Amino acid sequence: MSNPAKDSSSADLLKNSSLYREFQAEREEILKHKWIESEKAGRDIGFEQALTDWIIKYRSTWRKNRHANAAN
Repeated sequence: MSNPAKDSSSADLLKNSSLYREFQAEREEILKHKWIESEKAGRDIGFEQALTDWIIKYRSTWRKNRHANAAN
């Protein structure tokens, strides 16, 4: 049986972790990319295509810039 207090505590810990925040920020960038590319294509390109395209074209630079800004 699940303990609601423990589940809530675990969820809060996860949401406050730097790994989770990084995942959320990356996901937001992918969703923005999906919207822009879907508008250009005149159709929904789908999350997987947007994800793949974003990783190939932008992820490395985005991470470098994000970490450089975090260090300042």
